[in-house]
Amino acid sequence: MRIKTIHKLVLKSYLGPLIMTFFIITFVLMMNFLWRYIDELTGKGLGADVIIELLVYATINLIPLGMPLAMLLAAIMTMGNLGENFELQAMKSAGMSLMRIMKPLIVVVGLMSIGSFFLVNNLVPYANKKMNSIIIDIRRQKQVLEFQDGLFFNGIDNMSIRVERQDPITGRLDNVLIYDNRSAAGNMTTTIAESGFIRLSDDKKFLLVTLYNGDNYQHTRNAKWYTDNVLRHDKFDVQDISIPMEGFDFQRNDNNDMINGSQTKNITELQRDIDSLTRVVVESTANSYDPLMRDNIFKKDADIMSATDSLEINRIAFSDISLLDTIAKLPVRKRNDIWNTARSEALNSRNAFAFDETLTKSSLTQLYKSKNDWHNKLALPVSVIIFFLIGAPLGAIIRKGGLGTPIVISVFFFVIYYIISISGKKASEEGTWSPLMGMWISTFVLTPVAIYLLIKATNDSSLLDTDWYYGKYKQLEEKIAPYWLPIRSKITSSTVWQKLIGRKGKKRTKNV
Repeated sequence: MRIKTIHKLVLKSYLGPLIMTFFIITFVLMMNFLWRYIDELTGKGLGADVIIELLVYATINLIPLGMPLAMLLAAIMTMGNLGENFELQAMKSAGMSLMRIMKPLIVVVGLMSIGSFFLVNNLVPYANKKMNSIIIDIRRQKQVLEFQDGLFFNGIDNMSIRVERQDPITGRLDNVLIYDNRSAAGNMTTTIAESGFIRLSDDKKFLLVTLYNGDNYQHTRNAKWYTDNVLRHDKFDVQDISIPMEGFDFQRNDNNDMINGSQTKNITELQRDIDSLTRVVVESTANSYDPLMRDNIFKKDADIMSATDSLEINRIAFSDISLLDTIAKLPVRKRNDIWNTARSEALNSRNAFAFDETLTKSSLTQLYKSKNDWHNKLALPVSVIIFFLIGAPLGAIIRKGGLGTPIVISVFFFVIYYIISISGKKASEEGTWSPLMGMWISTFVLTPVAIYLLIKATNDSSLLDTDWYYGKYKQLEEKIAPYWLPIRSKITSSTVWQKLIGRKGKKRTKNV
């Protein structure tokens, strides 16, 4: 019964900080997302439902990035609070080891790790697909028709509109200037009016223009533009124009079929793509390599290409001294012809291989990305456990709760994890490292750190205790005192030292 009560206390102390830190980290990451897309969201008249839906899907996509950091911060805070309030020492004095104290937390973290796999494998790809679909629709939509006094509005294709003043109540525009370049023949129409009204129709498919007391100047371009240009001038009292418009109304299109990136697929779909892309890359490489060897490099040597393995080339034949002597004895013009022919064949071979490589590069890039995302779905649950095993021992060692010290330590470890992960991912996407190495290198680096901290915390080590380090310094000072004091006395009694001290004393006296 006593152990169950203690486990409930530890579990309750952990869940509160975990929920709080998770929402704080998610909020910070969401602010970063809004900062990136704020220019695309503003000025388009989007409804609140569209913004909320986009933020919900974006939040789901940010969970894999925020969950490990929340685990780390919450573990440090929980164990730090227990140590700061001497509750952790009381549990250890009752005969409970650190692993036994953390047993309910380990069970919870294990369940959350399993849940994070299903989250990143099923929910995150769906949310990523929906989020990209909404962003595509938002980018397709044009800005709201809003005029600013004295500035040109260029939100309509091939048209520029400038108004000197706009009445905010009635919407009346004064001194309207319109440049219209919508003509397919290249003709331009310039319209000047004293006043008017410009608005979108209710269905946002037409631009309704009503102008008063103005002039139209139409510049017509003919075949001989330098001699046969025509400038036409018309005056009007009232002019009504209805211009078809596209892109001002927000329309949701079914873009899910167009979004087929590796981040929008689960692990089964990724494995299927990896198999098919591997087959494509192998076939493409074989189709480019064999013709290169047969038609370009060894097209005049049938013995090499008829061998079992065309890579097993007799390299001694290429360094045969008699062959070199024979070439050296040829006339200069003949040697020049041989050189030009060899150079031309080498260039043709390189160009042929570069063309085939370009065709293969797209499939190879997709293959690397698919393998990275496949490993990433398995690496996230492991990173959740690793960050907890780093945070819990750290909290037990530093014995400080709150948000000050835990945040500093958490950010430090997370920055290291993030830098290593990004570097490994970039190297694996370029093909420098294998996907296994690139996506798991951060885990390989942090796992020994977690084991080391866990051993230190289990043995009640004073790893981060400043008093312990100060005591060690004093012990070291006492050990070297018999050797250091005679040397220091000789230095202080020397003539050079006395002169140096005297100069400093004189300078201080003058300053006073």
